Amino acid sequence: MSTGWICHELYMWHNTHNWNQFYEPGLSIQPGEHAENPETKRRFRNLLEVSGLLDDLVTVKPRAATVDELLRFHTQKHIDHIKGLSDSGGGDASHLTPLGLGSYEIALLAVGGAIEACDAVVNGVVDNAYVLCRPPGHHALAELALGFCLFGNAVLVIKHAQAVHGIERIATIDWDVHHGNGTEAAFYDDPRVLTVSIHQDSLFPPQSGSIDRVGAGDGVGSNINIPLPAGSGRGAYIAAMEQVVLPALHRYQPDLIVVPCGFDASAMDPLGRMMLSSQTYRRMTAMLKTAAGEMCNGRLLMTHEGGYSASYVPYCGLAVVEELLGSESGIDDPWGEMIEDYAGQALMPHQQDVITRAAALVPNVAS
Repeated sequence: MSTGWICHELYMWHNTHNWNQFYEPGLSIQPGEHAENPETKRRFRNLLEVSGLLDDLVTVKPRAATVDELLRFHTQKHIDHIKGLSDSGGGDASHLTPLGLGSYEIALLAVGGAIEACDAVVNGVVDNAYVLCRPPGHHALAELALGFCLFGNAVLVIKHAQAVHGIERIATIDWDVHHGNGTEAAFYDDPRVLTVSIHQDSLFPPQSGSIDRVGAGDGVGSNINIPLPAGSGRGAYIAAMEQVVLPALHRYQPDLIVVPCGFDASAMDPLGRMMLSSQTYRRMTAMLKTAAGEMCNGRLLMTHEGGYSASYVPYCGLAVVEELLGSESGIDDPWGEMIEDYAGQALMPHQQDVITRAAALVPNVAS
């Protein structure tokens, strides 16, 4: 099993300034560190090196995406806005989404890295791939940066796969703790893409990700939201995978699976209120890897999204990469046993109610 690895030091140079978590400092808000900072990503990459797994991955070199590639989803006005703000030294790209000098070029490299990973997977250079990029992308809309995201990395990968490789059936499974609203918006009326988002109910964006958002026009039935209640853990997420995600994939039979991969549903994350351990991420990855092997020659691509615990993201990431690669590093998760023992990890009736409602949408997925 070969796994592609896409990362670049410039991803770490995207500047989100000295904001306090996600608020701009001022007279009543002391300067601090923005939640979306380089440390979680650096420590993830560093743990892979320490584990020895980095040597087993196939390095895929990123490149800058072209404006024409961005225009498959984004408007020229939006592209010009991000470039102009970046060139002038930076600022707030929209609501709570700061960028710095050079962030435009770094965002192009993030998109281009994800596209290069897609090419490597589709062309059989690697079996699957992980893209550790900044800035993230799954909240970005065609005309708006949002939620720390400038350009829609996963959306643009899918658009590339459609336009360049002619892939007609693509599924995207987003398990970031926040709703994948940008991906949903991009393909809401497109039956060629099955979009599934497992997220904390009513977290971010506000009033986004409800279970009744099922697609429009020809895309009705191709969008599934699973808004789990706050406090959901291993039992709820595995049940959502078993009862909704896997049946939807088997019904849809995609030729490529793309995962906007956020680790902010972990029990250690400051911006989410879920209870996952690295082992749950490992198990969900194993499920998707098996499904990809059964349906689409193993074609599975993950792009990094959220995850704001510098201490814990590396262990979640290590578990996912180990599973993609089919190799154990021998490094133990020091928090794993504690998290797995938290009360409430088992599936609860109110969580099952949401999953049951989402499972009722699966027969509407185009087969």
